[in-house]
Parts: sequence; structure tokens; C-alpha cells
Amino acid sequence: MVSTAKTLARTLKTTEYFTLAFGTMVGVGWLILIDDWLARGGPAGAMLGYLLGGIFLFPVAYVYGKFVRAIPNAGAEIAYVTSVFPRSMGFVAGWLMTLAYLIVCPWEAVAIGKLVTYIVPGTSTLEIYRVAGHPVYLPSLMLGFALTIFILFINYRGIRLSSRFQNYITFALLLSFGLFTVLGASKVVPANYQPVFSNSSALVSIILVLQIVPYFLTGFEAVPKCVEEAHANLDPRGLVKAIFLALGAGVLFYVLIIFVVSGLVPWKTIANERYATALAFQRAFHSNWIARFILIAALFSLVKVFNGNFISASRLVFALGRGEWIGNQFGTIHNRFQTPYIAVIFCGVITFIGTLLGDAILVPITEVGSLCSILGWLMTCLAYLKWRKEIMPKERLIAIAGATVAGLLFLLKVFPGVPGSLGRWEYLALGLWLVLGLSLHRKKAPATTS
Repeated sequence: MVSTAKTLARTLKTTEYFTLAFGTMVGVGWLILIDDWLARGGPAGAMLGYLLGGIFLFPVAYVYGKFVRAIPNAGAEIAYVTSVFPRSMGFVAGWLMTLAYLIVCPWEAVAIGKLVTYIVPGTSTLEIYRVAGHPVYLPSLMLGFALTIFILFINYRGIRLSSRFQNYITFALLLSFGLFTVLGASKVVPANYQPVFSNSSALVSIILVLQIVPYFLTGFEAVPKCVEEAHANLDPRGLVKAIFLALGAGVLFYVLIIFVVSGLVPWKTIANERYATALAFQRAFHSNWIARFILIAALFSLVKVFNGNFISASRLVFALGRGEWIGNQFGTIHNRFQTPYIAVIFCGVITFIGTLLGDAILVPITEVGSLCSILGWLMTCLAYLKWRKEIMPKERLIAIAGATVAGLLFLLKVFPGVPGSLGRWEYLALGLWLVLGLSLHRKKAPATTS
């Protein structure tokens, strides 16, 4: 039997928090889904969608920066919302944000199979079944399972191991990105950007991209999930710095990649192509080596975003267990590794199950993840407005702006008349998660607050 420790290991510094947040945010969407971004908005619509989305989210990041110093709790949204609202609302906020992070993990487990299939076409064989018309191949499934086992292992063994791994792989991606961005910029042709918007209405083009931006910018708020694992000598201002640096770096990353890729070749020729980023570089440079280089960089990115989201999701599950919203066994800490090992195993099991669904999960996951993030941000901003009794006018204005942005983004996702709003498959995925939450939820409050 595994004995339990009282606290999580305290080893993280500002660099680790930055790589956690940025690594949680930027995955492989810039390779696998950039064709969808261009189809939605065109070059200008996609760039403006991400730029405006980042600007709109700065008030939300500000609120998280205030909360992470005032309430250093791994539950983050759970603790913030529960501090001023009923306990049930804290559970809803935490369970939705858990899905926002955890839903990314099977996405990446599926994506590694797609990437390897592109590099080694022979792996897209041995179809074993189909989900919603999408084939699931045995080699791809095994690759997804292998990656999940690896992520599960390093997170079970300790935050020091997983955060060090996150550092190495994040900076490897940034170095690779800087190299192929500079190379790509030298081949940009202005005429390739025409038409700059995908729709006759520039506003519709931007809105269609704004609908998915929350999913791809989720990650800056990962910092509070590991706040209890901060090094004893860490200046709390380092936590706030990591939040804003990650959000800014993420926005810049996406805007630059869209700018370069859509300028390398006429963007409409790649708007419906798989792996449009690699394809654009391949056509512009008439070389396969640069496309393979980009695919290798994407593999680095895939693993780090899997790891970052897995860490964040497991800490939320841990906090829900520790606070007895769900079974308190989820809140136990491994005595030797000082990790929330039951929560880690739970997240691993959910990832295994999600991976079995194959390609069919990719688009619904993007949409549902966006909605869950938005609701978490909205509840956090509302909690901050109520929590600060004597709030300064400037702070109140920023928090109101954050809540307003989150509220508008929510309407964009659920209002039926808006192009690209949630459909039946997205609501089905969300409904199944809520049913699971209700089955695990314990309504009775704990005798003591932990």
C-alpha cells in the first residue's frame, strides 16, 4: 500500500511556470488545424482573430494574476469561486476547467498517430473499427497509448521530472519555431494573402476564428494549478509574470505562423489540405527536408502540450478530491514522489478512453474545450468582482471587462444563429462529462476546510 504525504513537492520557479503555461497553450493546431483557421477567416481574419482574442483575454489574465497571489490554491477556479459563491458553483467551475485541460490529452494522443502517418504512410493500415465514419488504425492507436503511458509515468514520478522535461521540450520548440519562421519570412509573397478574408464580411471571418481562439489560448491560467508546488524562495510576482508572458508569447506565436504560412503560397490552395503548414513550406522551398523539420518540431510541441494539460487537469482533480467534491481518495499525495498519484491515474484512464475514439474527437474537442475555458474564466472574473469588497475603480473596470469578454465569447459558442456555434456532437461530449461529474460529486461539505 502506498503511504501518503501531506504536501506536494515545492520545486517550481518562474521558468517552469512559463513553460507550463506556454506549453499548455501551444500544441500542434498550428500544423494540423491551420487549414481550418484559414478557411474560417482567411489570413487577415485568422491573424486578427488571434490578436483580438489575446487582447480581450488580458483582463482575464489580470484577474488570475491577482487571485494566484491572494489565494494560492491548486484548485484555482474551484477556490476562487467557492470563496464567494455556493460550494456547488465551485464544483461546476472546477469540473468544467478540468475538462478544458483533460480533453486536450486524447486530442494529442490521436494527433501523434496522424503525424507519424504523414511521415511514414505505411502506418495508416490495419483498420480495426470506425467512429462516426472515421477509421481507427491499430498502429496509430498504439502510438497514442504509448505516449499516454509515458506522460502518465513522468507525472506519477514527480513534478520535478515532468517540469524539467517541459522546460527542455518547450525551449526546443521555440528555437525550432524561430528558425523556420525566419526562413519562411524570406519567401513570403504579398499576393498570396489575397483575398485577405475568407468571407464577404470581415466581421464574420473574425468571429468564426474568435470562436475557437479560447481553446488555443487556454493555458495562461495553468499557473495557479501548480501554485502549491512553487519553490519556497520564489517571488510571487514571478507567477504573475509567467501568466502574462505565456499569453503574450502564445498570441505572437499564432499570429506569426499564420502570417508566414499564408504568405508562402496562395492560401486558398492549402485551406483544405492536411498539415497545411508543412505543405506550404514544402511548396515554397521545393524541398521535403524543411517539411520534415516542421513535423519534428510539431512532435516536440505535441508532447509538451500533452504534458502541460495533463499536469493542470490532474491538479484540479486533486483539488476536487481534497475538498471532497468528489471521492477524497483523489486528493491523496504519494509519500515518496509527492504527486497526486490517484488524480494522475484517473486522468490517464480518461485519456486512454478518449484516444479510442480516434479522429472523430478532434473537432468536437476543440469546440467543447473552448466553451469550458470560457465558462471558467467568466466565473473567475465574477468571483473577483464579489471577492474584492473595496476594489479600486481601475481593478473593477478590468474585472468587468474580463467578465464581459468571457460572456460574449460564451454567447458566440451557444447562440444557434451564430455561424460555427456548438452542434449536437459537441453538446453530447459536454453532456457525458457533466454526467460523469454528477456521478462522482459528493454534495455534503467536508467537516474541515483543507
